[in-house]
Amino acid sequence: MIWRKLGVVYKPDGVMDWAASHAMLPTPMVLKNGAVRVYLSFRDRFNVGRVGCVDVSADDPEKILAVSNQPVLDVGLPGTFDENGVIPTCVVDASLDTKYMYYVGFELGTKIRYRLFTGLAVSHDGGDSFQRLRGTPILERSDEELYFRCGPFVLKEGNLFKMWYVGGSSWTVVSGKEMPVYDLKYLESADGISWGPVGKTCLDLCDPDEHGFGRPFVVKDNGLYRLFYSIRRRSLAAYRLGYAESTDGINWQRRDHELGLDVSKEGWDSEAIMYSAVITIRDRTYMFYNGNNFGETGFGVALLERR
Repeated sequence: MIWRKLGVVYKPDGVMDWAASHAMLPTPMVLKNGAVRVYLSFRDRFNVGRVGCVDVSADDPEKILAVSNQPVLDVGLPGTFDENGVIPTCVVDASLDTKYMYYVGFELGTKIRYRLFTGLAVSHDGGDSFQRLRGTPILERSDEELYFRCGPFVLKEGNLFKMWYVGGSSWTVVSGKEMPVYDLKYLESADGISWGPVGKTCLDLCDPDEHGFGRPFVVKDNGLYRLFYSIRRRSLAAYRLGYAESTDGINWQRRDHELGLDVSKEGWDSEAIMYSAVITIRDRTYMFYNGNNFGETGFGVALLERR
């Protein structure tokens, strides 16, 4: 694949207290008017994330049409799994008038740095606002996945919901700092709410330099599943992008070298590149992604010029 980077789309200017910095983990959705809404996690000055959105033109995704002036999903109640931040990862049309937003709840730890579990919020107004389905995770901890059941991406195929997510129960030390270890997992659900206690490993850590995968983003194209994901490497202490293909969505063949998109020599994405989200509108395919420091430099977009 050959991608052409178009540049940074949006970076918070610090005017809004709840969105003082970062535009983390872009999650796109096409609106009824044809524009593209990109959900993101913005952070306040205490580093707590809330979900907001940026609407952009489908013809020119660098052209901003609107920016939310308040969260579409706020943090949870004190003591809940998402009290210290919420991060969107996927929006699905559950029915004709209902959208599901799968998100990651950030819970601080004492003897470990944090725990990450998956929540579900529901919208009945076209994605302008979301309300929690419940105050507990839909992917809760289990004996096999103690600390991380997060980063979900969901496709609805017929009456079946298919989920790819990251799960794990351990930490490793990278450059003197404890970092999470997790594989890519797979689950199915009849209603998009009940998923079971443990997923099937569908992409594991095969390189000693790797210690985790970031949010998977799956596109089904003429019967072929295309997986865009992020790879955490020990030697770089930062994310890079990966790509894989599958005929069944479970058994993946890694083709990282075919993705064709890496860090720039300088600028906003010169140290890291992560959280890719790919969307095709008419004859154009775009990739939204983050650069340095988990969205601190904003989010950007690239155009696919040749597959």
